[in-house]
Amino acid sequence: MAKTGPSYTCSECGAVHKKWTGRCDSCGSWNSIVEEAPLSAGPAAKTLGAAKGRQIELTTLATTEVPPPRAASGMGELDRVLGGGLVPASAILVGGDPGIGKSTLLLQAAASFARTGLSCLYLSGEEASAQVRMRAQRLGLADAPVRLGAETNLRDILTTLDGARPDLVIIDSIQTMWADHVEAAPGSVSQVRAAAHELVSFAKKRGTSVILVGHVTKEGQIAGPRVVEHMVDTVLYFEGERGHQFRILRAVKNRFGPADEIGVFEMTGAGLAEVANPSALFLSERGQAHPGSAVFAGIEGTRPVLTEIQALVAPSPLGTPRRTVVGLDSGRLSTILAVLESRCGIPFAGLDVFLNVAGGMRVAEPAADLAVAAALLSAREDVALPPDMVIFGEISLSGALRPVGQTENRLKEARKLGFSQAVAPERSKTEGEDGIRVRKMPDLTTFVGEMFAAG
Repeated sequence: MAKTGPSYTCSECGAVHKKWTGRCDSCGSWNSIVEEAPLSAGPAAKTLGAAKGRQIELTTLATTEVPPPRAASGMGELDRVLGGGLVPASAILVGGDPGIGKSTLLLQAAASFARTGLSCLYLSGEEASAQVRMRAQRLGLADAPVRLGAETNLRDILTTLDGARPDLVIIDSIQTMWADHVEAAPGSVSQVRAAAHELVSFAKKRGTSVILVGHVTKEGQIAGPRVVEHMVDTVLYFEGERGHQFRILRAVKNRFGPADEIGVFEMTGAGLAEVANPSALFLSERGQAHPGSAVFAGIEGTRPVLTEIQALVAPSPLGTPRRTVVGLDSGRLSTILAVLESRCGIPFAGLDVFLNVAGGMRVAEPAADLAVAAALLSAREDVALPPDMVIFGEISLSGALRPVGQTENRLKEARKLGFSQAVAPERSKTEGEDGIRVRKMPDLTTFVGEMFAAG
C-alpha cells in the first residue's frame, strides 16, 4: 500500500490541496493553507477485517419512540427557534457577525435555563471571567446560578465537564479552543474540527447539551470546515444590521424542529428583549402611504411576518445605472426588472434602482416577487399604493403569477394588523378569510394594468 503523504487544507473554506500554495484557489484567501498530517493506519485498522464486531440492533420504520424531553428557557423566541425547547444531549452551533450580540444572547439564555433548574456552565475563550461578570451585571443577571470559567485548553475543559456534569455548557467560541494532540494553530481547520468532534462526542455520551459559538467569514458563513455543521444537531444564525435594533435568530438546520424558524429580538440598553409580534414592530414606523412602499406578507419558518419593502427609482447620471439591494437577493431584483421590461414593456434603463427591506429584515422566499415589483412600479410612476393593502406572489419568467404556500396564514396575519385588502396570484387558496378583500391577478401585465393604469 502506498504511503499517504500530508495534505494541505485552507483554514477559510476547508478546500484540500495537494501542495502548499500562498493563495487558495477555491476562495482566494492568502496565507490560509495549513498542513495536516495523514491519519495513521494503526493495529486496529490492520486487523479490522479479521476482528468480529457486535451485531447492530435493527428496527422498522413503524417503530414508535417517545419524543425527546425538552427544557423550556422561558425565552419564547429562543424556544421557538429550538423547536420547543432544549433537547438533552443536543449540540447547537450559533454563528453571527462580530458584535451582533451572540455572547449577550447566550448569557441571557444561560441565565434563563439556570433559573428553571438546569445546571449551566459558561466557558469563555475570548474574554476573562471578570469581563463576563461585568456584562452580566449590565444585563441584571449577576444573581443567576450560572457557573463561569475562562479556558481554551480542550483537555482541561473536558476534564472539568466530566467532573461538573452540567446540563448545559456554552463554549464561546469554538475557534478559540486548542487541542494539544493536534499540531496546528488555534482557529485552524484541524483544531476546529477536532474540538467540535470532542465536544459533540462528550454531549452524546454524558447527556449534556452543548452550545458552540462560531465566528463567520466575510461571506457570512461559519468559519472553519463545513463538517462542523454536519456534526451538530442544530445550526442557528444570529442576524441583524448594526444600524438597526432588531436581531433575527434563524434556524438553518434543526434535527429536533422545523428549519428556517426565526426568533425576533430587539437590542436595548438592558440586553436583548423578545419581540412577540414582529409584524407590528417592522411596520411600526410606517406612516402615511407614499410612493415606493409595499407591504409584503411573508412566511418565516412557521410564523407569518409582514414587512415593508421600499424602493427608490431615480435618473442615473452614470453610464451604467446602479442597482443597490439591502435585505433581498440582488439576482432576484435583476430578474424582476427584466420581466417588467420584456413582458410589460416598462424599461428601467438609465434609472438607478435602490431596494430595501425596512427594519433590517432579510427576505429570501420567492413570494416577495410581486411586492418587489409593486414597490418598483410605485416608485417609478410616483403612485402610492393603498396603505391597507398587502401583496405576495411569485413571478415566473413568462410574467405569470404563481401561487405560494400558506396563503391563509398570510391573510390572517394581515387582517389581524388592520389590512383590509390583498393582492395574490389567481390560483391562491383564500377560502375562509373574512374581513379582507383579495384581488387575484393571473399575470404581471394584468397587475400593472389594474394597479397603475392612471400612471
